[in-house]
Amino acid sequence: MGTKGQSLHEKAHMTKGKLTLLCMTIPSILFILVFSYFPISGWIYSFFDYRIGYKLSKCEFVGLDNFIYAFGDPYIITVILNTLIISVLGLLGLPLAGMIAILLSEVRGKKFKKTVQTAITIPNFISWIIIYSIMFSLFSNDGLLTTLFRGLSGNRDSTVTLLTNPGSAKLFMVMTNIWKTVGYNSIIFFAAVTGIDSQLYDAAAVDGAGRWQKIVHITIPGILPTFITLLIISVGAILNNGFEQYYVFVNPMIQKNIEVLDYYVYRIGMLNNDIPASTAVSMIKTFISVILVFSVNKLSKRALGQSIL
Repeated sequence: MGTKGQSLHEKAHMTKGKLTLLCMTIPSILFILVFSYFPISGWIYSFFDYRIGYKLSKCEFVGLDNFIYAFGDPYIITVILNTLIISVLGLLGLPLAGMIAILLSEVRGKKFKKTVQTAITIPNFISWIIIYSIMFSLFSNDGLLTTLFRGLSGNRDSTVTLLTNPGSAKLFMVMTNIWKTVGYNSIIFFAAVTGIDSQLYDAAAVDGAGRWQKIVHITIPGILPTFITLLIISVGAILNNGFEQYYVFVNPMIQKNIEVLDYYVYRIGMLNNDIPASTAVSMIKTFISVILVFSVNKLSKRALGQSIL
């Protein structure tokens, strides 16, 4: 009888614990529903000939006309190509961040290690406006590095800079973004490295493994799940490669070369007041992103036996 009563008490305690956890998660669930899923209701504007200042009920239902109009614009092909090229090249920042984390894990000086970690992470928290100001002071027509390079090359009459050169605009955007984010990603990788069981390294040392062998056979496999997670997230966001960077860096000389989907949606929606067309593009972009996440997750599960979904 005592055992039965104790069992009932344990079940009641477990039930109370589950209810407590559920109550703790309710605010988060409500926050996600209100700020992430409820705004999706705005997609309905893509099916109407909506104009600012009019009630939606007074606007004509046009079905898929806005989708046909938006994707019938030949310029959107250029925008999509810009987005894909810049995003795919930006993925190179992930292995670079992993390499930095591995190198830092091999450094024995704690003060030097923390200094490097802080120095490479700070750019991630700097506003794009400030970054543009820094780049402008260095690479504008009268910028410090531009003036220096012209003096070294002897071509002082040139008016083309990294900020206005269509040929190097994409690469400059990619390199700037990698510089800003690589430190943050390397901290994530470094956390994964420190989470590897130290006994594995001790056992490898007993077997005569050198530093390089430990990195190849223990460290890299140990951070692979983190790499897969970041890769899947990055591929899922391949069409959402940022608005702020391109908003501050865009100018008439390079707009055609760096305009990405996020800025394109803003331009046709907010500047051209074509809310339905911009909403239609955003919808398709979201569906493609979801498909990419599940596709890469499935490929990762088949090839490496690891996934996040």
